[in-house]
Amino acid sequence: MASKTKVEDINRNIYDIKDKDNYEFKIQKGLSREIVEEISKKKNEPEWMLDIRLKALEAYNKLELPTWGPDLSELKMDEIATYVKPKTNLNTSWDDVPEDIKNTFDRLGIPEAEKKSLAGVGAQYDSEVVYHSIKEDLIKQGVIYTDMETAVREYPEIVKEHFMKCVPITDHKFVALHAAVWSGGSFVYVPENVKLDIPLQSYFRLNSPESGQFEHTLIIVEKGASLHFIEGCSAPKYNKVNLHAGCVELYVKDDAYLRYSTIENWSKNMMNLNTKKAIVGKNAQIDWVTGSFGSKVSMLYPMSILNGEGAKTEYTGITFAGAGQNLDTGFKVIHNAPNTSSVVNSKSISKDGGACTYRALVRISEKAKGSKCSVSCESLMLDDISRSDTIPVNDIETDEVEFSHEAKIGKISDKEIFYLMSRGLSEEDAKAMIVRGFAYPVSKELPVEYAVEMNNLINIELEGSIG
Repeated sequence: MASKTKVEDINRNIYDIKDKDNYEFKIQKGLSREIVEEISKKKNEPEWMLDIRLKALEAYNKLELPTWGPDLSELKMDEIATYVKPKTNLNTSWDDVPEDIKNTFDRLGIPEAEKKSLAGVGAQYDSEVVYHSIKEDLIKQGVIYTDMETAVREYPEIVKEHFMKCVPITDHKFVALHAAVWSGGSFVYVPENVKLDIPLQSYFRLNSPESGQFEHTLIIVEKGASLHFIEGCSAPKYNKVNLHAGCVELYVKDDAYLRYSTIENWSKNMMNLNTKKAIVGKNAQIDWVTGSFGSKVSMLYPMSILNGEGAKTEYTGITFAGAGQNLDTGFKVIHNAPNTSSVVNSKSISKDGGACTYRALVRISEKAKGSKCSVSCESLMLDDISRSDTIPVNDIETDEVEFSHEAKIGKISDKEIFYLMSRGLSEEDAKAMIVRGFAYPVSKELPVEYAVEMNNLINIELEGSIG
């Protein structure tokens, strides 16, 4: 019998811990005007926010489900609770967070990461942010990092100017749903020329079964400022469908820089229908780093809108689909100004019949002369029953551009396996090493502890499937 390998030693238990579904308030399932009004009332919101919610509900009822991607027929809104308030309020001291919630985040390593390497942390549990902190010296520099609901109350003018403006509520059905029932999420404002050396992080944890999480993240990086923001997400496995339809709106002003890193590790009963967009100013840059693991179905296509001359974006992403998973992910970039540039580097791994689709849009408008775009997507299939597709749309309206698109789809190579085994590795270790090497360009872009988490997730995904 082969000796146990590292690949088999790790399991997903750390993410599958479930707390008792112990909430203060869980709204009735379904979606109606009464439910939307009740969410708004519970949050003590201003009239203008309720107006946005009700307009969004109207849009949701008119918009059709997307039919071009994965099958969403299993999602039944009348079986989803859109708002779950945990038994706690927002805390600024970790000691005040209730024990059961604290234990969950402790086991996920959140406070540890904060002590070691973060400038600020937000932790959301179900529909509410339960903990938020920011280092004192950032406050002195005028940085605002708080939960979205506090921002609506304390910074209404900034929120009003930006909320659902980067992502309009009619964008698609799940954005409209999000705008109608959103709760939780993070708000970040970095003043002009302030540069944060260490990252801010928000972690979203969905615990309650048959529920949805609809957090809203709004980040404004003013002229000449810079920020690295990290988002982590996970949920335990239930046998009922959960829904995640968050929204991320990013404003990167002239000469500013933002890196937005995400590790999504939802459980295999999650429909992950998230929307993320960035508007990028003159000579500004946004870099996206994304790892998508878990979830039954994902439809996730971050988008950079390059509105300022010389604006840049880079996207580095990896998707890993196993049995019963259909992960439809990709990237969209709109070049709206001269001399803009984009680099897209996407990787996907599929095994045990999992399906990965890379779906992309590159639009270079007539006014984007002198722009450059390079797209590379690589797919690795670990067996004969998995699937990988690439569906790029390239819409180029001017000749004065440099554009390249390269796609590679391949199976794991027997020659490479044989070579590594001839050097003393077991077949399992050889395959694991090839997969980790394939994923390395993504993990090297992450802070160390997140790269470790990603490698652990790869090990977990490989567990039991090799050989």
